[in-house]
Amino acid sequence: MTTPALTKERAPSVVQAAVAERDAIQANLLELDGSFGKRLLEGAALTGETKRRWDATAVSLATLWQTYSAYSAVVDQAAEAVAGHLGPRELTRISTLLSGPSIELSSGPAPLAGRDLADSGREDLTLVAAVTRMRRSFGDVTAVVSAAEQVWNEMTSRLDTVAAELARVTPHAASLGDEALTGNLAAAESELARLRGALASDPLSLWQGGPGPKTGQVDTSGADRLTERVGAAAARVNELVRLRDDAERRIAEVKTAAATARAACEDAAAAWQRAADKIAAAALPAEPPGFADLSARLADLDALMAAGRWTRLASELDLIERELAEATTKFRDAERTLVGVISRRDELRGLLGAYQAKAARLGAVEDPVLTERYDRARGLLWTAPCDLAAAADAVTGYQQAVLALRGQPR
Repeated sequence: MTTPALTKERAPSVVQAAVAERDAIQANLLELDGSFGKRLLEGAALTGETKRRWDATAVSLATLWQTYSAYSAVVDQAAEAVAGHLGPRELTRISTLLSGPSIELSSGPAPLAGRDLADSGREDLTLVAAVTRMRRSFGDVTAVVSAAEQVWNEMTSRLDTVAAELARVTPHAASLGDEALTGNLAAAESELARLRGALASDPLSLWQGGPGPKTGQVDTSGADRLTERVGAAAARVNELVRLRDDAERRIAEVKTAAATARAACEDAAAAWQRAADKIAAAALPAEPPGFADLSARLADLDALMAAGRWTRLASELDLIERELAEATTKFRDAERTLVGVISRRDELRGLLGAYQAKAARLGAVEDPVLTERYDRARGLLWTAPCDLAAAADAVTGYQQAVLALRGQPR
């Protein structure tokens, strides 16, 4: 099919547009060729999924450059022709270059099993077809390069952070003599080395989803788990270092807390005995239990510190501190309850006196019924041990009798 010739007036603008498109393609290809991701893939000893994909991508990139070179040469020919005399023959040539199958590619013959009889190993493309093919290849290549670059960027920052934290805490852990902790950190070092190896030789094994950044993402789960693991180990190391550096103070505080708990126990026992002397057993809570002897466990703390068994020392300190705090609270609550029982008796005494004074103001001090009620309540309240429930009932009865006098003529 003959390509319609461009007019003399239109040819320069059409060629100028073709040159501009060629220059844009060239700029993008050069940026791809110099990109960080492409240089890393090209210079690395690749393995696994990344090697498989880069081997195919490198072939595509070489073919892309080959196509571009042939395409660019045709555009240069058109630009050279439009700069000269523009007669009918020149216009026809320019039109053929820009619109016809003017790009010759040598792709080599197809494998014999699938080769056409007339296959010459050559291919003729129009500029439009060449640009379409290059655009498709460019997208495929940039998807691989960009994915690899994104993996490197995201994983490197994570792994560098983990490496720095490991470098900081490992010497401290070694000084603690905790085999489990140092073993955990050694395992983390091994995992870090494995992830760095994958990042260096097979970065696309850390990519999940589609082939490019728009359809996939970096699989940071391994790095995230390692970050959590090292963070937890670092926190434990920091805790044990603080404990080691402040062990004597913490042990002294625990011994002080033990003395406080013992004193609270003694106070609760004394309060119970005072209450038992004054109040009948029915109104009393159970006698507080005795204080457990912690002398052996407290002595073990010094031994653990001397042996440098910081993990065991931390656990034992935490446990004893918690037990002592609970015991101290329990003893003090018991003491407050017992003091409250005696205070209730004293309140009833005061209430009885107040209503006796009220009866006197009403002129009923000599009333035999009131006197009998008063004497009964007073006898219960001033008897040791006091039957608190009976005394409360007696005081209430006396109170009600006094209040009933208000409406009666005297």
